[in-house]
Amino acid sequence: MIRPSPRTRRLASVAAGALLLGGCAAPPVDVVYAPPRRDVAARPGRPGFVVGGRDVTTDAMAAEIARRTGFGLVVVGGASMAQDAYARRVLEAAQGPLRFYAEIHGNDRAECAGQIEIATVGVDRELSLRLQALAELIRDAHLRANREIQRLDVSIAPADAARAAILTLPQRALQIDVPRCARRDWRETYTSILADFLAQAVTLPVGR
Repeated sequence: MIRPSPRTRRLASVAAGALLLGGCAAPPVDVVYAPPRRDVAARPGRPGFVVGGRDVTTDAMAAEIARRTGFGLVVVGGASMAQDAYARRVLEAAQGPLRFYAEIHGNDRAECAGQIEIATVGVDRELSLRLQALAELIRDAHLRANREIQRLDVSIAPADAARAAILTLPQRALQIDVPRCARRDWRETYTSILADFLAQAVTLPVGR
């Protein structure tokens, strides 16, 4: 058996100590916002405000948006979860009455080009127009510094009856369908756009 030299043992001890200290110094938020692939991750944030993602292509976007806005977070990481169980997690993250819920959803169309489609609940026509103008203003401000990224149109319309029941629980809800290219190729930029949009959207008066 080959025994390590005293110098080798000292170096191993120093390395182990550095790893331990590094682990202690790491901010816990990094663990919270790395949702598992096959399980549910939930985190409370600003009471009454929650952002969610229910597929593996949008959970990272939802987690980063929650970090930037301070909203609560619920993501399922590709897990199979019943609507009522998911709704319970959202209400838990809200820590009381659910005032605002935003769900980041990936559409399944094959083409990369497309538009960001926002389905609304609790939003009247006037507020819808203001939300669209706000989204376009924030998008254009971001893309002025990123001219290589495609400018996606924004479409806002009331949610239809086929939408998830979770959208009927809060005073106001937005389900944001994000095209594949924005999730895959330009995720960082469009995540920033949506985070800024949602942070300002919740300050607008609630629609009738």
